[in-house]
This record gives sequence, structure tokens and C-alpha cells, in this order.
Amino acid sequence: MSADWKVEIVECGDLVQDDDEATPPEEAARRWNRYVELADSVTGEEGAEGVAAIVSSLKAEEDYGAYQAAHAALSRFPRSDLGKGVALAARGLVSIPKDGSGNVLLILARAGAVAVNSFNEAIQASESSVQGEMRALVEFHEAEEWFSDEGVRNVLLMPRG
Repeated sequence: MSADWKVEIVECGDLVQDDDEATPPEEAARRWNRYVELADSVTGEEGAEGVAAIVSSLKAEEDYGAYQAAHAALSRFPRSDLGKGVALAARGLVSIPKDGSGNVLLILARAGAVAVNSFNEAIQASESSVQGEMRALVEFHEAEEWFSDEGVRNVLLMPRG
């Protein structure tokens, strides 16, 4: 897979929404299909930058099932790459729809200690503004339904000051 796939998956991830009357239905279908094809082609060997590209691609409010392929792709990465990649995509993660960021953070939290520790270490090494944005996002999802299951609450961004 070429390095260009990272750019393309981010572009295709901006899926056409039902209320978009400017984009022809054929183009909407082409973009959806290409997005799923790109996500399905991920092997997990694309590194943390590949994880970051996938996370950054989750821009649409309604994904019509396409993002299931992206979530499956995230599970194919080594846990250390998953954690670091989610941290690399922190700025994008705080700007995507809340359902998208909740899914990503839940996948990360359920991936285990290696992924969580990799994420926490990478975030702690980032700018303080990124740390604050991520802390607010994690706390939002902990207050909502995303982290209601035992074992996923209070694992990201620990210890808290």
C-alpha cells in the first residue's frame, strides 16, 4: 500500500451526508466504497502514523456503516502503535464527532495495558494544550456512556493531577 493511502483515507472519510444536495449520489457511493476499501486493506504494519490517519478520517457525523471497517483496522495494529497513533491524532480526535472519539477511546481502553501506556506516555510528552484537550475529552466520555463498563474507566491519562 502506498504512503498516499493516509492522505486518501482522511479525504474519503469525510463521507457525504444525506442533506448534501451538491454531491452527486454516484460520487457519494464512490467515496464510501473507497473508504471501506482503504480501511479493509490496512494490515497493521503501517505504524502509529497509520493509526493517526485512520483516527483523523472519522470526520462524518453519519458514517452509514463505513467506520466499522476503520474500527476493525485499528484492531490490527500492534498495541504500542495503536496507543501512540491515537496520541498522534489527538488534535483530530478532539475535533471529530463525539461518537467517533468515544469509539476510538473505547477501542484504546479495551486494547490493554500496552496500548494504554503507549497512549498515556505519548500524551504526557505532548504540548500542554494537547494534554488539556485530551483530558477534557476523556473526562467527557467518562461522564457519558462510553466508559460505563468496568475496566475502561479511569485508565486513560492516569495519573490525574
